[in-house]
Amino acid sequence: MTDGGKRALLVAGGWEGHQPHECAALFAGVLRDDGFEVTVSTTLDVFLDADTLRQTDLIVPIWTQSEISKEQLRALLDTIAAGTGIAGWHGGMADSFRNSTEYQFMVGGQWVAHPGNIIDYTVQITNHDDPITAGLNDFAMHSEQYYLHVDPCNEVLATTTFSGEYTPWVEGCVMPVVWKRTWGEGRVFYCSLGHVATDFDVPEARELVRRGMHWAARD
Repeated sequence: MTDGGKRALLVAGGWEGHQPHECAALFAGVLRDDGFEVTVSTTLDVFLDADTLRQTDLIVPIWTQSEISKEQLRALLDTIAAGTGIAGWHGGMADSFRNSTEYQFMVGGQWVAHPGNIIDYTVQITNHDDPITAGLNDFAMHSEQYYLHVDPCNEVLATTTFSGEYTPWVEGCVMPVVWKRTWGEGRVFYCSLGHVATDFDVPEARELVRRGMHWAARD
């Protein structure tokens, strides 16, 4: 799978606990190996750079627990609606701007809890025909199991089931882990895995994000 000639913009910052810069370095390398021209920014002001956004085929936000200005958000959402794709993971995309419901609307979900913190759980592939998940089997993770508020319009590709060991009232709850959707003309991909960069040592987790980025990138 290659996307030679396409341009990706990775925007890394916010809470350091999710290792935004380590994750940016990891997936910048993945994208470059796949033929993307990659730019890494450490400021949300890059969303105000109209020339950069116009030339970008894929935006990868890696930015947890922060705030985004109205101008930055409007530019980002308008760029996606016009056809630039967006793809991300964990809190770097689904816990970025807690006060921005329009951003959450675009993402298709928002983190609210990870009962038990770092635990063992299983990811179930629920759609084996989609190119993002084709050929991948269910797999184990040792990390945060994200409980999210999710949009029912999402096209869900993988899920996880909560045991109830840490929060008995959600026992048996089936929660989306991977989904895709659209925002205007743009494609949106999200994966809840990836608390820290080493989570992507799990081959399936890394490959899901890799394929999701390719899918989201503008044709």
